[in-house]
Parts: sequence; C-alpha cells; structure tokens
Amino acid sequence: MRPHTDIRPARGAHPYDYYYRPGMPLRPPPPRAVPSELWYQPRRAMLGPWIDVRPEPVDTPRTRLMADHLWQGDEPMDAVVRAFGRIGNTKCRALLDQALAHGIDSLDDPPPELVNLFASLDNPPEWFDPDLWEYGRRLWINVSTAGKLAMGVQDFMGTFVGAEVASATGATGRFVNDPYRRNLETATWFRNVTVPGAIDRWSPVFADTVRVRLMHAQVRAGLRRTWGPEHFAVHGNPISNATTMGAAVTFGISPICFDHVHGRRCGTRQLDAVMHYWAYIAYLFGVAEELVPRTAREGMEMADYMVATAGTAPEWTATMAGAATKRFADNGFADRLKIAATAPLVGLLAYYSSDGLVRALLADTPLRSVPTRPWKELTGVAATTAVRLRALDDHLPGARRRRNRRARHVDPAWQFNTRVARLLAARVGIHGTPYDQHDGTAEAAARCPVR
Repeated sequence: MRPHTDIRPARGAHPYDYYYRPGMPLRPPPPRAVPSELWYQPRRAMLGPWIDVRPEPVDTPRTRLMADHLWQGDEPMDAVVRAFGRIGNTKCRALLDQALAHGIDSLDDPPPELVNLFASLDNPPEWFDPDLWEYGRRLWINVSTAGKLAMGVQDFMGTFVGAEVASATGATGRFVNDPYRRNLETATWFRNVTVPGAIDRWSPVFADTVRVRLMHAQVRAGLRRTWGPEHFAVHGNPISNATTMGAAVTFGISPICFDHVHGRRCGTRQLDAVMHYWAYIAYLFGVAEELVPRTAREGMEMADYMVATAGTAPEWTATMAGAATKRFADNGFADRLKIAATAPLVGLLAYYSSDGLVRALLADTPLRSVPTRPWKELTGVAATTAVRLRALDDHLPGARRRRNRRARHVDPAWQFNTRVARLLAARVGIHGTPYDQHDGTAEAAARCPVR
C-alpha cells in the first residue's frame, strides 16, 4: 500500500529522485548501470537453460522496471527513518517494537509513517499463497550443498566486486571494523527465514526481517547524506529497491538453477514455487509491489539485468579484500607457503563465479597470483558428483519423506553456518542480533547493513 503523497522531486533535487507510480514513464538507468563482460560467464551458466543470455541483457518490461527502480529506495521505510529523526531514535524504536509485538492498534498515537508501514505488513497482497510459499521453502532447503555454496559465492562476489554493493559496504566500513557482528547477523537471518512459518505476522523472524529492512533504510539515508547529490546522479539510490529485489531473486533461484544445470532437473512448477518463497520475503523487505516477480522467468530476467550491470570493482574492493587477507604477507618462504595453501579456496571461488571475478577480487592482495587450476576443475567434479547423488536420491523410495524431514525445522546448512558465526562472535564478546545498531545512522556516518 502506497501513501497518497506528492512524489514530485523536491526543489533542487535530481529529476529522478522520486518514487514510481504505476503508469508513469519509466526512468532510464543511472549512468553507472551498464553491462560488464566481467559478469557474462556467471549469468550464462546460471540462466542459460531458461532465457536468452547475451552480453547486453535482453530488453524486457521487467528489466526496464528494474532500471527505473535503481533510482528509488523503500518508500514506507524511508518515511519511518525520517520519523526517527523527528521523534527521536529511542522513542521511535520503542514504538516500532511495540507495533511488531502487539500490533499498530496497541499504540495510543502512532506516527502516520508507522501506520502506513503496518498497513502493508499486516495485509499480505492478493498474490501471496502461504501453501506455495511453504512448498518453495522446502524445495529451497532441499537444494544440494553445492547449490547453496554457489549462492553464497555469487553473493560474496556481488558484495565485494559489484560496484553498487561493494561501494556501500566499503564506504560504511563495517566489514573491516565489525566483521563478526555483521557475519552473525547475516547468518542468523538466513537461518531463521528457513524456519516453518518464518513470515507469519507474529513470528519473531517476521519482526527481525522488518528490523533488517529498517537498517537498510537507515544506511541508505546515511550514505545519501555522506555521498551527496553528485553520487546519486551517477549511481542512483544506494541499496536501491531494484538491488534489493535482485538480491532476493539470486538468493532464491541460483541454488536450484545450479542443481538443474549439473544434472538435477527441475520443472517450471518447482522454480515458480522457490521464486514465490523469496518474492514474499522481498515484499516484506520493502520491494515495491509492481517490481515483485510472479514467476521464476520474470525473476530470471531481473537477475540477468542486475548481474549484467553490477559493474566493475570499485576502490572499496581493494580495501575490503585487503582486510580479509591481511594475515598473508610475502616476506619469506613460510609466507609463500601460506599463500600457496589458499589455492583450493581460490579455485573454488573461480569455479562458482569466474576467473575474471577472482582476479578482480584479489588484484591488490598477496593472493593475486595464486593459480585457480587444477582446483577449479576438481571443485567442478566434486560439485557435479554431489548434485547427481542428490538427483539419484530423488528417485529412490521415500524421497518426499526425506525432503520433508530435511525441512522440518530449519535448513541444516544455514544452521551449521550460524553456529560457526555465533562461536566466532562470542570470542570477541558479541552475543545476539538485536538489529538496532543503525539507529542514528541517517544523521551520522553510515555503517554497513546486513547483506
């Protein structure tokens, strides 16, 4: 539900700095959103069996809408962030938490921004099907470990090498300064969203999803304040509505697409169910309803556009990659052995993304010359074997029962990942994920959101 407000740009603002309404002419993409050869191989590998993947993505109504929404953020939550500034962070946070726990009607005099936000949160759209969502959840959990690793590596590359996300993550500095908390937040949210009923209105996971959505809006406001109008004119809105939707699409379909191209075939019904699972999560994350895909094919077109125009590594890639590899020096034989020992990991990254992306990632680190072969090929053999074993399991008696058992409680892979993140965070005194550390970010120096 959209507020009925004047969406024309404010005086002196960029002419594209407004929220789209259905029927309006579509804005052209920001100047930075141009296709890059760097991402062509991963796009073709993931999406080639279903859509026409070209060096320059095919122009469709979906891709044009994605280009338009690179200019805008999350209208209802952006307004809530402004309310935080007007009312005060502590008071507005308490109001939000009370509304999440007890409903907007439990507030005596709620600010209109919260009323508008909860109008959409409390009323799922007509297209939402809870049974289809649950089926998609089970299918997503049932993807092979190799497929889940593909999603993780591709998201990692987007975060570190993609121009928009890497700039936001690097400029805020949180990956360098607060990595354990960030990793714990990310792992915990991904784990929790695989729980049955995670998106039920009164689920604690639902509440945390809204809190993460608020963090994104707070950081977006902070980055806009820090970067200024010149950056907006070239790059569009940081953590844009289109990028949020694109991330949800790739989270959703890349694992099952990976399994498909490695021998574990899936049909349109399965793809659409997985897309529905992540489409409603994207809706809760604040993606404008006109942008949310209804089918996997629409989602694939959007993923193809987003990945194609992800851009090349900005200056922040070197900063973040340098922080991640600072333990590696190049001062003697022992150091060279440590560097050489990273070859299996470098090969794995190259297999799940591409050699070009790995070289862009490591260009300014001591690992820049580590070879990808033969580890890239060996990773491919291991991944293909893992997927085909799962494909064989699909045809043995009791396959449906095993699939349901795996998805009974939570995704086992994300459960393990969260346990590791929790142990590492506890070593530096971090416990829990309140998702509240960005209150005040809109008025101060921005930090990095959950990604």
